[in-house]
Amino acid sequence: MAMGGTMKLLMTGALLAASLALGGCSTQIADLPAVGLPADAPPRPKEVGGYLPVHDLPPERAEAAMKPDEQKRIQSELIAARDRQASSGTSPAPRSR
Repeated sequence: MAMGGTMKLLMTGALLAASLALGGCSTQIADLPAVGLPADAPPRPKEVGGYLPVHDLPPERAEAAMKPDEQKRIQSELIAARDRQASSGTSPAPRSR
């Protein structure tokens, strides 16, 4: 008789644990009436938002980001700065990693 009572108690405990585990998956804590939302919380949207459009590419640019003559001018300025630094005789400080 004692074995049957123990088995019944274990089965009841397992059933209770399973129902609590499944019940925990179906509700949100913030929706419970005892907890609720803080007073300064923003209102929730009416519809749940969808996934972000990660595969949508931005539209092509109508014009280039930099005009070709401006790009050539900047490249020549950078080359001149590199040449001035190389001819100054000072070696740059070694980079540490």
